[in-house]
Amino acid sequence: MLNAMKKINKKLIIITGVFVFTVAAFAGCSSSKSSSKSPEVSKIVEEMKGSIDESNMKKVGEDKLKKLYKINPDELEEFVVYAPATNLKANELAVLKVKDASKVESIKDQISKRVEKQASSFKDYLPDEYYLIEKHVLKTQGNYILLSISKDSDKIESVFNKAFK
Repeated sequence: MLNAMKKINKKLIIITGVFVFTVAAFAGCSSSKSSSKSPEVSKIVEEMKGSIDESNMKKVGEDKLKKLYKINPDELEEFVVYAPATNLKANELAVLKVKDASKVESIKDQISKRVEKQASSFKDYLPDEYYLIEKHVLKTQGNYILLSISKDSDKIESVFNKAFK
């Protein structure tokens, strides 16, 4: 009987040791910093607004999103879009978080079509605004898409990139 208890204790000690080792290994491998950041779109845009002049732009909702970019808002988890306040300006800022990663490229294509349309509209009409369109930034980061048509596109792109570091 005593011999049987020693065997059970020995097995229990081994199992406990393996369990403790496994937990310690997983705890050591985990990190408090997530490898794939998922920042809020509104916070990214707030950071951007600190570096740009938004006086010529107004924030738009789902209806304008559909009208300007032909994008269904249901495909987006979150978005913030600033469009020109008048038809005489080309400034735009859009940060979108797409729900389904497989739709990122098709949504980016829709935005690209909008940029092309704006370029053809402004080319001979307002050369200064056309220059902004030609120097636009359209990029993706995971499920996020950035469009910047602005004299401050480099600053906007920098803020966008920093949001994921």
